[in-house]
Amino acid sequence: MPIQWFPGHMTTARKKAAETMAQIDVVVEVLDARLPEAGSNPMIHELRTHRQRACLKLLNKADLADPEATRAWLEYFNKQPGVLAVAISAKKASDVMKLPALAQKLAPHRDDTFKPLRLMIMGIPNVGKSTLMNTWVKRKVAAVGDEPAVTKSQQRINLSPRLILVDTPGMTWPKIAHDADGFMLAASHAIGRNAVIDEEVAIFLAGILLERYPDLLKARYGFALEGLDATGVLEAVARKRGCILKGRGGELDLEKAAMILLTDYRSGTLGRISLETPASRLAMLAAGASKPRKTADPEAGAAT
Repeated sequence: MPIQWFPGHMTTARKKAAETMAQIDVVVEVLDARLPEAGSNPMIHELRTHRQRACLKLLNKADLADPEATRAWLEYFNKQPGVLAVAISAKKASDVMKLPALAQKLAPHRDDTFKPLRLMIMGIPNVGKSTLMNTWVKRKVAAVGDEPAVTKSQQRINLSPRLILVDTPGMTWPKIAHDADGFMLAASHAIGRNAVIDEEVAIFLAGILLERYPDLLKARYGFALEGLDATGVLEAVARKRGCILKGRGGELDLEKAAMILLTDYRSGTLGRISLETPASRLAMLAAGASKPRKTADPEAGAAT
């Protein structure tokens, strides 16, 4: 089923972000390095381009992502006008301390105490913005949790006379245009569980793993992959980990197996995995464009 998730507080967050955008110099967009384009909120792009604001794209959780895919994404983003992209782990102070100098390159005119550099931290839920803020400020200024949408309001921090940070809540967008994006977001826990069916998300993830990372699947779970499709992979995980429904004649507990697979991916236990590359995204978009579109039949009043 298509996945959509846009809690009510995000409408308020978007309006506030639009107001604040006029008062900042650079947008610092925090992305999950494993799905940097699927997880890039188009509303952020619209807001910053409307105000002609430069963007420092942080491919966070780079230590969980496929290094080769991350290199391809950095090359892709750094070709875009007004954009500077870098791979980081928000937990590493050494990575975070490099950011002011990088942001300064995008706003060289804001370089003294009379014109402090004003940065706005933005991104989707559960991508690591709060961890980034806490590491940057060197104290706990933002709540950190393993559920999306923990932060629900903006906060401004005068880090120094020359640097101001504005932290914003994680925002999704009203309609996810591509089904695969919704599943990638759900697999990476950027969407609340109330909006998804874990088994379906795990089967989507298993399909990617089967195609691109079969060796990591074998190493983690120890079963042969020959003849398995994505559903078969989930069933094999259930058998291997003893996920059996009690009193159901040995029926597999695929929901429990789904959470095992998703947790192993999210935590990095499976290995360094990226769900998309610039090439795979181009192929996905091309495949979507080739599908026949439904058009309204004015006489029948229905789609054709």
